[in-house]
Amino acid sequence: MKFKQSDAQNQRIEQITTSHLVVGIDMAKETHVAQSTNFRGIAGGITGTEKAAQLIAQAKRSVGERTAVEEARADLKRLIEEYERVTTMLEQIEKDIEALLAEIPMAQQLRTIKGLGKIFTAAILAGTGDLRQYAHGRQVLRKAGLNLAESTSGKRKGRIVLSKRGDSALRKYLYLATVQLVWNNPVFRHLHEHNLQEKKMKKQQSKFKLIGKLARI
Repeated sequence: MKFKQSDAQNQRIEQITTSHLVVGIDMAKETHVAQSTNFRGIAGGITGTEKAAQLIAQAKRSVGERTAVEEARADLKRLIEEYERVTTMLEQIEKDIEALLAEIPMAQQLRTIKGLGKIFTAAILAGTGDLRQYAHGRQVLRKAGLNLAESTSGKRKGRIVLSKRGDSALRKYLYLATVQLVWNNPVFRHLHEHNLQEKKMKKQQSKFKLIGKLARI
């Protein structure tokens, strides 16, 4: 993997050799990204290098068990096989979801929305059922418990809040799908920025307003 010479973070990573102690590895499905952190979890910094040197020095004087090398290798092999098994299973699940979505009439309409992937599409349809049974997006919001209601308890009595009397899983995936759209869909991103800058909404208020737009599509 090639890095820009001006990228100090990547230059530090390139300096890692077999003599360094690596603590923790984050493996991605397709793209692997390395990052050095200090003992507080803060990326980069000389403190992280110093801490690594201290760990190596302590490891050399360690009285840890060294007789179970073969067992450790076997355990690592088992973990790798489990990782590969789960990866294969997830790939098959995604193929199954793709096949099921192809049989659902409204699924193709939802998938035309840029940024709304097949997982969110499947999760929303699982919660709503056939979208043709809803006359208006407000009915979808009500099913998810995202309709407005008056609070009748505690300090919030009399305030208008989300009812949350509905399918919590559908409510969760409508929210997560909207967050995804704010990041990846130019229309939703523009509406979100307009809500924040012009209407002076808070971020969460804007996102819940945009859930209503998603439900009406």
